[in-house]
Amino acid sequence: MPANETLAQRIAALSAHFTIQRPEGAGPFATVVLLHGCGGRKPLMDRWADVIKQSGCAAIIVDSYAHRRISRVEAYATVCMGLRLWGRERAGDLYAALAYARAQEWCDSKRLVAAGWSHGAWTIMDALSLTSGGEMLRATGLTDLPEEPLDGVVATFLAYPYAGRASLAGRRGWRMHPQTCAIACGRDDIVGRQEPRRVLNGLKSKGEAIDVHWFETATHAFDEAEAYDARVRYDAAHTARAHDLMRDLLKAL
Repeated sequence: MPANETLAQRIAALSAHFTIQRPEGAGPFATVVLLHGCGGRKPLMDRWADVIKQSGCAAIIVDSYAHRRISRVEAYATVCMGLRLWGRERAGDLYAALAYARAQEWCDSKRLVAAGWSHGAWTIMDALSLTSGGEMLRATGLTDLPEEPLDGVVATFLAYPYAGRASLAGRRGWRMHPQTCAIACGRDDIVGRQEPRRVLNGLKSKGEAIDVHWFETATHAFDEAEAYDARVRYDAAHTARAHDLMRDLLKAL
């Protein structure tokens, strides 16, 4: 169980390590919060932020490890193995980043998007699944969350999400119903080849506004050009397709 802290304390810890990209001008801009995978903040996040910026929106890249002093090696050995920082706990980072965004003059607080990759997508789905009040406090450690910490989130983007037993996804519906673009991969040997697709389609069958895109020949993290894991293979064509899906989602805003 995480140590308790206020929303302001979490924002201060996280925002010191934010990377923000936004178009020129005063805005306000639709704003996307980006949550990295279990391996930590990597260069692919900057490429995604550039796609978002070129679409006329602002991007906030959240580093969930810097203030927790979790190294890359520790992340692979603990977070990726499910030994610490589950999605429901990290949901507090998403709540805090959104609160930060809503306070910025350049942000359109009624057009917020949560985007996550792998563990980051797990985080978003759990953030949508948590009930109000005590459960959010127990999960995130944040003592003074507003009644709806996802207020203003109109869309989500989920890339190769973890949706296994540790996730709340599939076991409950969502308390909010944002338009969602999700990508599941047919050669994903990290989060599974079928489980994410099954869970996403299950949520869709229950009425969630989820468009599930099946990348049949893609591996996990197909958009990570610097990947060195043998289970991951960078694919430029799949990456371009995924970028187009992000552009389409933002255009609809």
